[in-house]
This record gives sequence, C-alpha cells and structure tokens, in this order.
Amino acid sequence: MKFLLITIIPHVPNPRTGEVTPITERFREVIAAAELAEELGFDGFGVGERHEPPFISSAPPVVLSHIAAKTSRIRLFTAVTTLSLLDPVRAYEDYATLDHLSGGRLELIIGKGNGAAQARLFNVTPEDQWDRNREGYRLLRRLWREERVTWEGRYRPPLRDAVVVPRPLQREIRIWHGSATSRESVELAAENGDPLFSANVAQPIEPYAELIDYYRERWAYHGHDPADALVGAGSAGYYAARRSQDAIETYRPIFEARTARLRRSGQDPVFPTLEDALERSSLLVGSPQQIIDKVMRYHERFGHEVMHLPADRDGLTERQQRETLELFQSEIAPVLRKEIPSRPFPEPVSPTPTTGGTP
Repeated sequence: MKFLLITIIPHVPNPRTGEVTPITERFREVIAAAELAEELGFDGFGVGERHEPPFISSAPPVVLSHIAAKTSRIRLFTAVTTLSLLDPVRAYEDYATLDHLSGGRLELIIGKGNGAAQARLFNVTPEDQWDRNREGYRLLRRLWREERVTWEGRYRPPLRDAVVVPRPLQREIRIWHGSATSRESVELAAENGDPLFSANVAQPIEPYAELIDYYRERWAYHGHDPADALVGAGSAGYYAARRSQDAIETYRPIFEARTARLRRSGQDPVFPTLEDALERSSLLVGSPQQIIDKVMRYHERFGHEVMHLPADRDGLTERQQRETLELFQSEIAPVLRKEIPSRPFPEPVSPTPTTGGTP
C-alpha cells in the first residue's frame, strides 16, 4: 500500500485553542508538512483546490511548486484539480510547468469540485458542472499528449492547430478521478482507463463502496482488464498512540470542537460522537494495531492500494503530529505495505536533452 498526506488548506480556528494562524504562517505549515512527509518516507503529498472560505487553497500549482523546490523524492498530487471551474488550456500550462519544476513527480487528481460560492465565482451551474468537467478533462488529455491541437467545445473558444507550451516532462501523466458521491466521475474514470480516488471522508463506508463497485463494473464494461483497475481512498482523520486510551483522550477535544463548529454553521454531524465516528467512519484513531485492523477492513471492501491521511495538525501540536506520523511509518505502514501489495508509482523523469526551439 502507498500512503499520501493531503490538505485542502483550511484556515480555521485551532479546535483546541480557538486561535487563528496568520495566513503566511498557515502556508508555511503546509510546506513544513510536505517536508516532514518526505523525511518520514510517505509516498506522496497532495494539495487540494478550493475557491471559497474557510480554505486558502485557491492556487495549488503555486503551493506545489514551492513544495517541489523543498523536496526531491515525494510525488506531488493535486487533490483535486477542479476542471469544471478552470480553462483547461491554462490548467495545462500550470501543471506542465510544475511537471518540469518537480522533476516529473506530478500526478493529477481531477474533479468537478464542490461549493456553491466557488461555482458562482466561476459562473458554473449544477446543470453544466459535469459537462464542463468532462470537456476539460478531454481537452487537457489532448494537450498533454499532442504538440498541436485542433479542438472545439462548448465552454471555451476553439483551438486551431494550437501549440501550447511548455511541453510536459512526463509524456504520459496519470490522471486520477476524485469521487465523493456521484457516478459521473466514476464513469469518466472507467471509460478512459484511469484510476479512481474515493474521498471516503464524510459518510459511512457503504456509499463509497457502492461507487467503487460501480467503477469496477464500468471498467470491465469498457473493455479494460479488471486487474488493471487502481483505487485510492481517503480517511477522515488520524491520530495513533501506543495505547488506544491515550489516542482517544488526545483526539476527543479535537473531534468535539470540530463537531461543535459544524453545528454552529447549521449542519447536523453525520457522526455526532467520537465513538460513533470510530465505529462507522474512516477515522483512524487508536493504537497501531487498531488502525491496521481498520484499514484492512476497508481494504476488504474497497480493494484500494493507496490511501491518504490528513496533512494538517488540526489541533495537534507540532511535536504530537511528528510523533504520530513517525509511529505510523514505524509500526503501521510496514504491516500494511506487506499485507496490501501495490503497484509502484512512476519514477522521477530525467529531462531529455533538446536542441532548443519550440516544436
């Protein structure tokens, strides 16, 4: 199994102290988390995309470029690139550039995104968001693969023998499709032979499992070898300690503060208590063996080879975050890597010498 840390860079009060970290410092925390992830041996680090409060992740290519300069091995993920909101030509330019700056360590997770405010900001409607996502994906794929593109669609001006630069370092990039609750992303992934990344955060296991089952069904329908299907899945939170009692005691005030914030915003928590979340959600809190057992139970249902943990401290101290991630890598990850074989991630790409000039 492969392991990522992922953040959508929430900018909210510390659930234990109520303090709000200044924006500059919040970005520095994200960079530090990526450096820690590489130091400890995680396989990837992801930055999501949101265009509305309380998130400050509106420019993931910029953040990931800074992370690329601070790291050398870890793969860099977008989580997700909201193609329904973006001009795919501009998205291609950003990420082809990042592909070079990272030494070919980039992987894209795409999706239509969510949130009414950001949809209004980009003039996207519930009626057209999936069509925009599908059209953006297909054009992005062509731009990545072809040096000259002639294309016409509904949501941006047509291209006529267009040359879009720079050409990427990875001539073929893996594009994952992020899926939370709808079959549209699942169908697009299966149709095109791409991997699926299930959010697996906000609901009990069954809705996510049903979508993954549908992905595998549609994968076979489109003529792909079932053995080639690749699935990743998220987790709703993580904190491990050698004794489960200590893990629960540390995490309880964090969980309760987050639940109270949801209620203040008018939302009913799906998991009203920590005990309920531990029983029915993908929250990973407890001893190393308890976490191993829970991931294995999810794997029996999902068949996933990649999973993510939250990259944010979320009320933990810097020391607590380091210690619990060290415990994950020393006692949890080795067992899961052994028990759940996974396909290797691509190796970084060495630049191909050129004689100069734009093709």
